[in-house]
Amino acid sequence: MAGRCAWAGTDPLSIDYHDKEWGVPVHDDRRLFEFLVLEGAQAGLAWITILRKRDAYRKAFDGFDPRKVARYDERKVEELMGNAGIVRNELKIRSAIRNAKRFLEVQEEFGSFDRYIWGFTKGKTIRNSWKAMKDVPARTPLSDEISEDLRKRGFNFVGSTIVYAHMQATGMVDDHVEGCWRRGVARRASPPAGRPRPPRA
Repeated sequence: MAGRCAWAGTDPLSIDYHDKEWGVPVHDDRRLFEFLVLEGAQAGLAWITILRKRDAYRKAFDGFDPRKVARYDERKVEELMGNAGIVRNELKIRSAIRNAKRFLEVQEEFGSFDRYIWGFTKGKTIRNSWKAMKDVPARTPLSDEISEDLRKRGFNFVGSTIVYAHMQATGMVDDHVEGCWRRGVARRASPPAGRPRPPRA
């Protein structure tokens, strides 16, 4: 396959993720929560490290069911800290639990997390046109805005860089570079019609 974004490298797992998932619009709440947890876990690490641990994360975090994760107690935290299959960072583990609770609150307010998060792009994928990966930003004014709103809602490990990575992973932005065969392949998919996000203060 000719022409891929350079970050995909040569690892089959990374290539498969690039070819099948990165930049494809995600509107399923459980998958959106999965990426929220995984992007937070990645902080300070290479994404391939997280991809290699992804199956272990799915088992450890009950298939990324936010309702189950929100009920985790201290015993569960200790169990996760002993799980060599995931990133054993207590702050990141506790963040996943905290964010699950906040995630449920957003679902309650908006009907789904999907309606909330995609409201920032009005349900449309932002399609960029970068010549090379060095041109792709690590954050944008929009990721700054989303990060700030998530923090106000009590989420953590949602800095602007993490948020932008989440936007790329879930297809809110298409950052496949020129020459990549995946650029523009994923068609725009709007989330279900719902209550729009409230105006920013």
